[in-house]
Amino acid sequence: MTIRTILVDDETLAIQGLQLRLEAHEDVEIIDTCTNGREAIRSIKTNKPDLVFLDIQMPGFDGFSVVQGLMEVEPPLFVFVTAYTDHALRAFEADAVDYLLKPVEEERLADTLDRVRQRLAAKRSSEEAERLKEALAEHAPEAAEAIVAESGDQHSASRFEKLINIKDRGQIFRVDVDTIERIDAAGDYMCIYTGDNTLILRETMKDLEKRLDPRRFQRVHRSTIVNLDLVKEVKPHTNGECFLVLDSGAQVKVSRSYRDVVARFVH
Repeated sequence: MTIRTILVDDETLAIQGLQLRLEAHEDVEIIDTCTNGREAIRSIKTNKPDLVFLDIQMPGFDGFSVVQGLMEVEPPLFVFVTAYTDHALRAFEADAVDYLLKPVEEERLADTLDRVRQRLAAKRSSEEAERLKEALAEHAPEAAEAIVAESGDQHSASRFEKLINIKDRGQIFRVDVDTIERIDAAGDYMCIYTGDNTLILRETMKDLEKRLDPRRFQRVHRSTIVNLDLVKEVKPHTNGECFLVLDSGAQVKVSRSYRDVVARFVH
């Protein structure tokens, strides 16, 4: 799998340095280099690369303007490269694969390319599956229906977040969703508990629920979401309520109105 790549930076030395480091990765093919945002937009639309290493601070169109300028086309994967840490959160909000600081370290670059390969493999696998379903729908509609039924759960799960970026205490934490034990709401802020850490995320519970797989993350109280995979015990309580005992030892009350929902998942 060749990763067709464009490098964008207004500093020639920065492009050359990145080119040099990318030579160690045989599957990366640099198909173009650009020195400003407008040039980058034209090249991306013309060449349709898989990946773009994109400088943020450039004269005229900066890196974020490039991303916005591609809203009407299917965008490539982006990795932001900059000398400043100030834009990290905004970069992840723009769905960047990663955020690299100059000078780019070889080990950090290798980690980033591993993420890129995973994203591209998932994307190409999905595209192949869609082409297969289209062909089957035309020539063997019964087989197509069977494949859709079997793969429905898998495709549904892929829509949900696997990593959540949280800015807390001046730092950006990349939290693996699997490690989230429970989430408590406090107005427009969410307390994210991962067993050994507690982070604060500014987001409504309603919006956060949309990002999490409901087969695993269920609301058990008006202001609490629990990862049902990390429930190790259910303790009955009075008035039809109960407590969930989590792996960390924490206990979460399940209100009566949510008891039936939890019963479908916890046995």
